[in-house]
Amino acid sequence: MSRAAARIDLDAIRSNLSLLRERAGDADVMAVVKADAYGHGMVEVARTARAEGTTWLGVALPSEACALRRAGDSGRILAWLWTPGDPCIRECVTAGIDLSVSSPWAVDEVIAAAQAAERAASIHIKVDTGLTRNGVLPSDLPELLARVQVGVADGLLTVEGIWSHLADGDTPGAESVSYQRAVFDEALAVAARHGVEPRLRHLGNSGSLFAHPDCRYDLVRTGIALYGLSPAGVLGRPADLGLTPAMTLTATLAHVKPVTPGTSVSYGWRWSAEESTTLGLVPLGYADGIPRAAGAPRVGQPVEVAVAGARVPIVGTVAMDQCVVDLGVLDAAPGTAGEWTADHWADAIGTIGYEIITRIGPRVPRDYSGAGEGPS
Repeated sequence: MSRAAARIDLDAIRSNLSLLRERAGDADVMAVVKADAYGHGMVEVARTARAEGTTWLGVALPSEACALRRAGDSGRILAWLWTPGDPCIRECVTAGIDLSVSSPWAVDEVIAAAQAAERAASIHIKVDTGLTRNGVLPSDLPELLARVQVGVADGLLTVEGIWSHLADGDTPGAESVSYQRAVFDEALAVAARHGVEPRLRHLGNSGSLFAHPDCRYDLVRTGIALYGLSPAGVLGRPADLGLTPAMTLTATLAHVKPVTPGTSVSYGWRWSAEESTTLGLVPLGYADGIPRAAGAPRVGQPVEVAVAGARVPIVGTVAMDQCVVDLGVLDAAPGTAGEWTADHWADAIGTIGYEIITRIGPRVPRDYSGAGEGPS
């Protein structure tokens, strides 16, 4: 066995996708595969989703969309985050990749790329309904629509979608959701008055499928739930939602040693043994995506790993390549494997499961099972 591996169950992703489709009802489901499919492998997850009939893939960066095309994907893809002069925009237009626009400069650059590619570009207009990140402000929407209309009239643009993103889509009863939906509906009405009526309206995400099903519209962008993690703790653990985590991170103990009371561990000696115990060395560190804070969680809850069927805590500062666990009286030897769950880790260090899984680095190989044992 190698020192470590992230084992990806593609059948779990298929199962999660099926559940999300059921919850989406008549709305289509987009599989969001940005950030290397939340650390699960963008190409492999995309192929699995396509094999299950998924029409839309979503990525943040145009470069991610282009990588999918180069890997052989020929379906609909939306890329939504880019800056002026992005070198991949013309390639996206040439390859038939949809692009999100929320500023006049973005419309102009897509039009220029369409002229160079000698084909119309498909765009989704993003409206800022209250998240206050990307997206055109409602007050600036008429100006943007006028610029879009020029591109449409010249045969250089088609408006495939109008969309926005929720600030609290994973929180049941959140007042911000009803506010954002009202702003979104008004933006759609403004667009219609300007003669822009997209085929797709999309506002909802993974969390909203469980907490705010009235935000489904025509398309729902599903990310974290696709990978079997809960969009928010308030919704319950994955099993409560019918989701199956797709990633299992394993490592082999590299060293085991007994220590006496008072023995201190790792940089800064932030942990010392209170009694005689046995320590195990895990050959994974923050260069592999293990949070440095895992060795000294701030909320008083230890970050644990599973070793030989028991859960044992990480002790001492996590280093670049390795960390230490307190095995206690556990009978473990070098070569014993361990694993842990993203949501428990997130709770312990005050973050979210999204961060835990997306930070697992490229030094950790991905091993695939299910759905034909992974695409070739």
